[in-house]
Amino acid sequence: MQPRNMSMSGVVDLAAVKAAGEAKQKAEQARAEAARQGVAPGAGVRLVLDVDEAGFELEVLQRSAEVPVVVDFWADWCEPCKQLSPLLERLAQEYAGRFVLAKVDVEANQLLFQQFGVQSIPAVFAVVAGQALPLFQGAAPEEQIRQVLDQLIAVAEQRFGIVGVAVEPGQDAEAVPSAPVSPYDSVLGAAHEALDAGDLGGAVRAYQNVLSDDPGNAEARLGLAQAELLQRVQGLDPQQVRKAAADAPGDVAAQITAADLDLVGGHVADAFGRLIDTVRRSAGEDREAARVRLLELFEVIGPEDPRVTAARTALSRALF
Repeated sequence: MQPRNMSMSGVVDLAAVKAAGEAKQKAEQARAEAARQGVAPGAGVRLVLDVDEAGFELEVLQRSAEVPVVVDFWADWCEPCKQLSPLLERLAQEYAGRFVLAKVDVEANQLLFQQFGVQSIPAVFAVVAGQALPLFQGAAPEEQIRQVLDQLIAVAEQRFGIVGVAVEPGQDAEAVPSAPVSPYDSVLGAAHEALDAGDLGGAVRAYQNVLSDDPGNAEARLGLAQAELLQRVQGLDPQQVRKAAADAPGDVAAQITAADLDLVGGHVADAFGRLIDTVRRSAGEDREAARVRLLELFEVIGPEDPRVTAARTALSRALF
């Protein structure tokens, strides 16, 4: 019942900030078009909606830039689904805009079923800033579901600054006001574009500019950590790096570089374990260098990830 990493495959999604930026830009375009047509901000937003393949990008991906979207995969023939779906609908109303529930009938939407890698139903995922997060599979007790939802909301706010939409319980869900636009959205958008174009230096500078004014900006922190990681591995020969690390276990610089490549390749546990072992074996400046790099990699994954929590505990043991 614990949320896993923000990529369904288990591989670190280094395009996370880019995805968030694209989703936000599309959401802003939709708001601008609604304003042009005289539609009130947030009008038409629902807390529970049925989604198909044709509407998935608009109803889920773009919407996830403003509010976490919980995706419920169900079917008429699924008996556990008949218990879980009404519970999720009730919780969506009770949580009053902190998440939106999107219901997907797997019989009518086989492509979505396959793309999410669903093994059996009911299966519940979340989409935050355009990224998929597996939540749980099968029916579950309400208390456990509430815990997962609370964790999801915390992830969305801490990692992406997404706080949902403001709705009072019982308020008409057809007229939900949209979340406020951050004053840094334009700068962050430029950073995402630079990252997309391979201008890593430009992306780093843009994220640093945001952090100089707003040191607690979670999206900029994540973006900076990812851009700096990509900068470090750019142009490296993976085979040479891994051979150097294998040939010289005591070479701290070699282990640090290999850990960067491990993370980029999605081998999160390997990257963390390599640096923790390096901290344990080394001393002085070498030990500090390995420790600092490990903390930087924690930023890339995000503090809420259980692998980061476990690695922090292991690091403490290695240090003390």
